[in-house]
Amino acid sequence: MLTLLSFVVALGILIAVHEYGHYRVAVACGIKVLKFSVGFGRPVYTWRLKNRPTEFSIGMLPLGGYVKMLDEREDPVDPAERHLAFNNQPLRVRAAVVAAGPAANLLLAVLLYAIVNWGGLQEPQAVLASPVAGSIAERAGLRGGERVQQAAFDDEAWHDVRSFEDLRWRLTQAALNGRDVRLQVTDSGTDSAPVRSVLLPLGQLNAADADAQMFRKIGILGPWTQAAIGEVMPGGAAEKSGLRSGDVVLQIGNLTIVDGQQLRETIRASAAAPGGLPQTWQILRAGQALALPVTPEIKREGGQSVGRIGAYVGAPPALVMVRHGPLDGLWNGAVRTWEVSLLTLKMMGKMLIGEASLKNLSGPLTIADYAGKSASLGWSAYLLFLALISVSLGVLNLLPLPVLDGGHLMYYLWEAVTGKSVSDAWMDRLQRGGVAILLGMMSVALFNDISRLLG
Repeated sequence: MLTLLSFVVALGILIAVHEYGHYRVAVACGIKVLKFSVGFGRPVYTWRLKNRPTEFSIGMLPLGGYVKMLDEREDPVDPAERHLAFNNQPLRVRAAVVAAGPAANLLLAVLLYAIVNWGGLQEPQAVLASPVAGSIAERAGLRGGERVQQAAFDDEAWHDVRSFEDLRWRLTQAALNGRDVRLQVTDSGTDSAPVRSVLLPLGQLNAADADAQMFRKIGILGPWTQAAIGEVMPGGAAEKSGLRSGDVVLQIGNLTIVDGQQLRETIRASAAAPGGLPQTWQILRAGQALALPVTPEIKREGGQSVGRIGAYVGAPPALVMVRHGPLDGLWNGAVRTWEVSLLTLKMMGKMLIGEASLKNLSGPLTIADYAGKSASLGWSAYLLFLALISVSLGVLNLLPLPVLDGGHLMYYLWEAVTGKSVSDAWMDRLQRGGVAILLGMMSVALFNDISRLLG
């Protein structure tokens, strides 16, 4: 229920803001707006504002919206109102009205990021877990437990790293842009230890690696956590072995376990060991050392066999409050919106030319799932989710596809260059092509959604 409600609320907010951008600029430019609708289909509720010609409505299907303006190309217009029709406006006005929808989504993202920045967010400290074996991080000399203080792209200036999420964002930017990253770290996890510099050559990653496994290739999957057992699932390998919530794992066989990430990787890799053989786990329970035989279960995930014990692994990471002042928070919101927009465009471009997998496309099922998960984590996580989707919606609508706002802007660019509008025949052909492309993208996204759910 929470997933459905949070998804509908998210769609309603983002669509309403997008359409309000069109509406507000149209009214400001003296264009008569006949109808403003959030949702399609039969209206659930309609109303009018005093002394306004616009009918506002909420449709039954919350999967879009529209603003209907007075336009001679659609219906006959009273000669006395011809100056209020959209099609009779100067080119710059028409372009401004069309661009206002995506711009409203981008401005909403700036505001949402700023609100989170102002309110503050508890984020994991930038202390690294054990790197994945054979990964870029391990080859660079990281072993786990290092606190990251600063990061820089290539030879650019250093920037403070305030949390693990901050670090993760910088690594994402570097990987997608093919740039190396330098880190200033302290080995003991405290600020008083000597600082050393580590180079992560992320420029060697292929653009096609920008997928769900990207951070496994980099080797930095999460912040440092204690190697503790969390909630134990009934009937799982952990319960059968006698493990309990709160147990701290010290050793598996002859391997000393130093953190939760190493414990997860060790369990995962147990699928490569001879099946059915128990492992001897040395654990600490309420200050008492115990030895337990544990036999992980073998599961198939993503086409490969992995070990699972049926329990949450790793204690919650240490958190730090990240909060910004009024101007700093707003500026950071604008910067984050710009950076996410660029990364979205670059990812779309890489998918278009085959340098990135189409599996990165997500549809309504994945968005609904993330909406529910973010809402369950609190208002800050939900606002960040809204901001990300708002950026995606703004950028998507600016693509030069005829059925989108960007397609109309493309028509206006042609008109500005040639001095004449696109012919009706060409308009019809382009619209059909745009619909075909959009339906293709939606089909791939929906297929990816179903694959993720079934996988």
